[in-house]
Amino acid sequence: MYLTQGLHRHMQQRPETPAIRYQGRSLSFAQLGDRVARLAGALKDLGVTSGERVAMLSLNSQRYIEYYLAVPWADAVLNPVNIRWSAAEIIYSLDDSETCVLIVDDSFLDLAGKISAAAKTLRLMIYAGEGETPLGMLNYETLITQYEPVEDALRGGDSLLGVFYTGGTTGFPKGVMLRHNNLVLSALATFDQTGIGPQTIFLHAMPMFHIADLSAMVSLFISGGTHVVLSTFKPQEVLECIGLERISNTRLAPTMLQMLLDWRAVNPAAAKLDLSTLRKITYGASAISPALLDQARQSFSAADFIQGYGMTELSPFACILDAEYHCEEHQRSGKMYSAGVPVNCVEIRIVDAEDREVPRGAVGEIVARGPNVMLGYWNNVQATAEALRNGWMHTGDGGYMDEDGFVYICDRLKDMIVSGGENIYTAEVENAIVRLPAVTQVAVIGIPSDKWGETVHAVIVCNPGARISEQEVMAHCRECIAGYKVPRSVEFRESLPLSSVGKVLKTELRKPFWENRARQIA
Repeated sequence: MYLTQGLHRHMQQRPETPAIRYQGRSLSFAQLGDRVARLAGALKDLGVTSGERVAMLSLNSQRYIEYYLAVPWADAVLNPVNIRWSAAEIIYSLDDSETCVLIVDDSFLDLAGKISAAAKTLRLMIYAGEGETPLGMLNYETLITQYEPVEDALRGGDSLLGVFYTGGTTGFPKGVMLRHNNLVLSALATFDQTGIGPQTIFLHAMPMFHIADLSAMVSLFISGGTHVVLSTFKPQEVLECIGLERISNTRLAPTMLQMLLDWRAVNPAAAKLDLSTLRKITYGASAISPALLDQARQSFSAADFIQGYGMTELSPFACILDAEYHCEEHQRSGKMYSAGVPVNCVEIRIVDAEDREVPRGAVGEIVARGPNVMLGYWNNVQATAEALRNGWMHTGDGGYMDEDGFVYICDRLKDMIVSGGENIYTAEVENAIVRLPAVTQVAVIGIPSDKWGETVHAVIVCNPGARISEQEVMAHCRECIAGYKVPRSVEFRESLPLSSVGKVLKTELRKPFWENRARQIA
């Protein structure tokens, strides 16, 4: 298995079929293959050797897809950079992975100077923008024009595909090492559920550096579907693009779904947009509330919904909840709000602190094994040993499995609140609060308490124009959940801090409460 395998097939079988549509331009498989081979030739001629790391710091674009293919074509290793990171975090990841080349677009030129001055192993920077090439950089399009195409190195199998950095909000990020086989086999194992095939027209709205979007990209590389690219996620542009480009599939984080619903709710023009071609929406990357899922299904009534649960270390899927479980019957049974069942070729267990499998229905840590599991963390033996134990990837997520094998996510173990000796799963409290009509987003965290160790604190964002009091939130929660789980304090904000794919950054919410204080749990 190798990442470029599908491109070779479609260059031969369907050379004139559109591979990418971006900013009004269309690129066929033949054209894509030629550009990829030329960029690979440039990298090799510029001194990139087997296994060296090549990074990209860019918004979504046609060139990002070319990067993902050209780097392994040149026998090198990917290092896609998180676009939300600070210069210090980016420099750390480049130095840690000993990256030799950085490709940067117009949006990040201000950072490029700081990175170039401080990064220790960078030998050259390539400008992938539309303006004048900055001093000291090489021009992406000029390289493709000037260099001849080279033969594919056919890097694949268990060789390293990329170092995908994750985290960075609490200390230094960790570089997840994924093989070609990890990504390709994960894509093949999920074809049936995600519905990606040669006729698929897929909208890339999530950031391309993220494994969730890359995994969709790999499915498209294999099947020969068409990539439609938006530079960034903007609700109006996404909804308009669906009709204009006849989009059939997309992948979104729950916060993106919420933003689409919010925009539709306040813009009369939204009713005129044609969404009838959208048949598959895969959602994931963070938990979704039952209320949001219900609203999304009503709003995008022509689309099947599929949930994907996993993490970068699992390439990325561990479980999938098929479209057939997004119905009234399984809304009543509760299965619609589960993470689904393990994907093909993946085993899941729920274990206790000693790695013993717990009974069905009991909460423990979710662990996984299969061909999707990472090689380990780059240059971090200790973190690798902690995560990969007894042949299983320890996810750090708390959950349980029902008698039918469906997995339910309770919380990140580090987000679980322990108050007076009782375990409180923040997702349960959040699901209660978000049922309030005035609430659009909520995050629940534990804050210090001298008496209880921690108490439950809710941070709420209300719908535009809506108001609700702290007392109303608490009274509502008392009707839904046990008294010890009810928030003891509530604050209201205009927005929540989010990661690049819409995960709420609870570390940022907790910081002012726990700063300069050892976390002591009663």
